[in-house]
Amino acid sequence: MRKLTYFIACSIDGFIGDPSGDASAMMKYVDEEVLAHLTGDYPETISAEGRRLLGFDAPNKRYDTVIQGRGSYQLGLDAGLPSPYGHMREYVVTRTLTESPHPNVELIGADPVGRIRELKAEESGLGIWLCGGSKIAGELIDEIDELVIKTYPIVYGSGMPMFGSGASLTDFALDEVRTFGNGVLVRTYHRVR
Repeated sequence: MRKLTYFIACSIDGFIGDPSGDASAMMKYVDEEVLAHLTGDYPETISAEGRRLLGFDAPNKRYDTVIQGRGSYQLGLDAGLPSPYGHMREYVVTRTLTESPHPNVELIGADPVGRIRELKAEESGLGIWLCGGSKIAGELIDEIDELVIKTYPIVYGSGMPMFGSGASLTDFALDEVRTFGNGVLVRTYHRVR
């Protein structure tokens, strides 16, 4: 059974973006040390555009599939990137898009939990990355096996929570904490079953 990992960036106060979903204020903390960690340990989480800009290409190390909510995916569409993670299989959970803007992107319109369970049951040595957003993370909380939380030393005060509506009380156990010189923390948790 493949793992579903919610790998997300958040503020100290647990928001993955401001009230409009904009998370760009956190980007100033992605310095050389943090970027080296991401490209070395989580290379597939660097978008196709980010890879192009960095002149970076590496095989997928942890994930071969990415799941996004409609809001997260819209950020890529707005930037002219209909397949932001073309080096993986891409799925977008949406109730508003009826036709995929790109052949590499499959839309999940109904029963996202059922579809995620199908993907988790596939034979693969690599896992599934839930990259955002808040609402879909709340809907899929019972399917999330691992959390990787990049906490940036910033406080939003209000905004988009890590888990939107639908989230229920769930226990996770801490596996690892990695600290960086600029105050960034990367915490890894596994679900307690």
